[in-house]
Amino acid sequence: MLYYLFEYLENIMDFPGAGLFQFITFRAAGAFILSLLISTIYGRRIIDFLRNQQVGETVRDLGLDGQKQKTGTPTMGGVIIILATLIPVFLLAKLDNIYVIILIITTVWMGLIGFLDDYIKVFKKDKGGLSGKFKVLGQVGLGVIVGSMLYFNDGVTIKEQLPKEQQIINKEGRKVVFGEAHKSTKTTVPFFKDNELEYSKALSFLGDGYEKYGWIVFIFITVFIVTGISNGANLTDGIDGLATGSSAIIVLTLAVFAWVSGNIIFADYLDVMYIPDSGEMTVFILSFAGALIGFLWYNTYPAQVFMGDTGSLTIGGIIAVIAIAIRKELLLPILAGIFVVENLSVIMQVSWFKYTKKKFGEGRRIFKMAPLHHHYQKLNYHESKIVVRFWIVGILLAVFTIVTLKLR
Repeated sequence: MLYYLFEYLENIMDFPGAGLFQFITFRAAGAFILSLLISTIYGRRIIDFLRNQQVGETVRDLGLDGQKQKTGTPTMGGVIIILATLIPVFLLAKLDNIYVIILIITTVWMGLIGFLDDYIKVFKKDKGGLSGKFKVLGQVGLGVIVGSMLYFNDGVTIKEQLPKEQQIINKEGRKVVFGEAHKSTKTTVPFFKDNELEYSKALSFLGDGYEKYGWIVFIFITVFIVTGISNGANLTDGIDGLATGSSAIIVLTLAVFAWVSGNIIFADYLDVMYIPDSGEMTVFILSFAGALIGFLWYNTYPAQVFMGDTGSLTIGGIIAVIAIAIRKELLLPILAGIFVVENLSVIMQVSWFKYTKKKFGEGRRIFKMAPLHHHYQKLNYHESKIVVRFWIVGILLAVFTIVTLKLR
């Protein structure tokens, strides 16, 4: 909203300093600071409200040290993250930008699914919460909506770099490096020199005209990634600060990619896919990062509040959608490696247990407990040590992900 106000002040009234709001970096920095202040200052009030309403966590007895002390800690704190993200976005972002619209829809959609799950657990006293099939249905629904908007909306395009012999100097004296904006299902493949993959080519067996069915593959990939990453974030939220800190690292890295992808100069310099208007996502992403860091103030050990599924499902959904929108989803196995490993540890544990029970009549385990962070708790590592070491691994993965910009 403020963007449009200052645009009016600059164009009509020539108001001094109003032009600053035209710069994404200025608005993104402002969004980060504002979201950080909202989540830390007003987060305290929301936590007190949740405690007064007796919105406390019911902890299952898993035989872990310090587990019983967590019973009664306010949950559904993901509301803090959502509010601290959306308020600066509505104030500082361009609300007619298709990428910002998609991220707002993602936040509200996943937030509602998570809120409903937490509500059932807390107020209906049902530890199972929302049925798994309804959660998956909600994730699939979001994937279909996001995939459709990214594929069919005319505002979602890419510009590809022209061969050197076709690059010209225009009337303004600037070198034209990129061609015309066009629709595409291309994405970025790390480590390869020609690091682009066309999803629609998966349907080349259909013969001529297969490109028009590319949306099927694109939406399927979107659904798979949204479901996988949101579940991974949900599983990671098992000990104080783990999901919040890991997510902040991932999100700040995605902010770099979003800004570079939406900046024609840096996209040319780094030889990455240029995605017009995607830079505006940086305002949303830094607002989200500020909300996560502010929430971490209260979520570190010993946690004063838990995010619940309201937060964890929302976090995973947003991370997945950002990565897909900037065509960097194939980097998620590296960047969001913590989420992926947590997911895999559960899949491996359950699969091996069922297999050995069927074959030997007795279920066997790979880990002492899954997800993976509980395995280390069973090894008597203090949860603070586990969290910090996971963060360190997350930082290393983030640095390696950024290096892939030029590592081909």
